[in-house]
Amino acid sequence: MLRRAILGFAMCLAATVAVAQEPIRIGEINSYSGMAAFTLPYRNGWTLATEEVNKAGGVLGRKLEVVARDDAARPEDAVRLAAELVTNEKVALLAGTFFSHIGLAVSDYARQHKVLFVASEPLTDALTWEKGHRYAFRLRPSTYMQAAMLAEEAAKLPARRWATVAPNYEYGQSAVAAFKKLLQEKRPDVSFVAEQWPAQGKIDAGATVQAIALARPDAIFNVTFGADLPRFVREGTTRGLFRDRPVVSLLTGEPEYLDPMKDETPEGWIVTGYPWEAIETPEHRAFRDAYRARFNDYPRQGSVVGYVMIKSIAAGIARAGSTDTEKMVDAMGGLKLATPFGPIEFRAIDHQATLGAYVGRTAVRDGKGAMVDWRYADGARYLPDDAAVRAMRPQQ
Repeated sequence: MLRRAILGFAMCLAATVAVAQEPIRIGEINSYSGMAAFTLPYRNGWTLATEEVNKAGGVLGRKLEVVARDDAARPEDAVRLAAELVTNEKVALLAGTFFSHIGLAVSDYARQHKVLFVASEPLTDALTWEKGHRYAFRLRPSTYMQAAMLAEEAAKLPARRWATVAPNYEYGQSAVAAFKKLLQEKRPDVSFVAEQWPAQGKIDAGATVQAIALARPDAIFNVTFGADLPRFVREGTTRGLFRDRPVVSLLTGEPEYLDPMKDETPEGWIVTGYPWEAIETPEHRAFRDAYRARFNDYPRQGSVVGYVMIKSIAAGIARAGSTDTEKMVDAMGGLKLATPFGPIEFRAIDHQATLGAYVGRTAVRDGKGAMVDWRYADGARYLPDDAAVRAMRPQQ
């Protein structure tokens, strides 16, 4: 009997050790084939962070393993992949997504199946507010936050008549709505005289520019990105749309979108972005140096997002002391950590991180697009107060 007891104890101990040695698997879903300019540097970022965490001993004595899948920019594929990752790959949580409507689809899956979802990139406000829930957290500053940063600068312009151009889906719609609301709160004399809603990736730049010009706005708020942005810039420059007319533009200062424009980058646009080469804080310099040493390349905005996503997840699991979903969710609320942009917190009230963005102006330097006259806008300064969040967010 004693021998059987010892054998049973040894088997239980071996099983416990085996489980402890298994990696913590993170199910990551993104539009790798649809937005390679962002998602490939993003993959580099989470690869670097995973390697750093594992080299330091992992989390809870276990290594991290990212199981990545390509959603092909289709929400139905993203939801199917989420189910496969949870059911077949036995991931501890879900992370990632790029497009807002895909982020919302995966978030809804996480809500229904009670799986932690750390959304890295989708910017829609609905993800943490109107459609927010216990299991969803978001890293990047939302459309509201970045619109607030830009509205602060736009309010200083003499312009009173504004036109907007944005992709016709959740991200573009929420960005325009937030900018209009926030600018008119600061400047009641402002009006919006034209709106253009091209399909994402399919802009008819000539027709869009002509329609805006006919409205004769004093200034333009632009939300186009990806392949649409250089088409809009090229056509607008050719037709003189931007001559003596300020443009305020979301995301345009990110190297993913500046780099392809090269010397066609418009001068003087007010933008959010990432001036990677000029940020010399110790935490950013350490990240930039490590990234360049690992990939022989410079970081993009996506690189920072991927890197901080993994660091956030690792910190959350360590704080939870477990990969139990409910414990991880509890630990993520109020989680604080260091990032290349400085310290951030995932707010307990709405699960929105306080990661900020850089605000500045576009310029051409040595034949390439760059950000100048920039400042860091701390995300915590551009979020609504608790009472406003409670009014928007469903009861949990």
